[in-house]
Amino acid sequence: ESGEFTEGLGEWSHAIAERADADRPLVVVALDCGAKRNIYRNLRERGCVVRIMAHDTPAAVLQEAFAGGEVDGLFVSNGPGDPAAVETTIETLRVVSGQIPTFGICLGHQLLALALGATTFKLKFGHRGANQPVRC
Repeated sequence: ESGEFTEGLGEWSHAIAERADADRPLVVVALDCGAKRNIYRNLRERGCVVRIMAHDTPAAVLQEAFAGGEVDGLFVSNGPGDPAAVETTIETLRVVSGQIPTFGICLGHQLLALALGATTFKLKFGHRGANQPVRC
């Protein structure tokens, strides 16, 4: 739907803070692939407890934490480089797929895609952002 977006961060944060099942905060494990700290700050701002683990944390460690009720979800962070080069993280995500609620941003999202069978490729130099025309 076209139109002006008027929702502020305050309204969104407020709605999340009043979850019906909010007997405790959501606990999110963050696989750190080189994240910016502001990503973690935003998760905290939305009421999450963030536990940072190395990007190459074994799947068994994550599965154990989730099965024990210590963790509600898995976040795969942003970071630099070629996602295909992070083979240990891709394999971990492949193993926990469908077992642990998982989300990612930037590199983390690409790693999730690779773990689920997608392919990625490097864009040409400069082929990103505002320098690309919008085609309708």
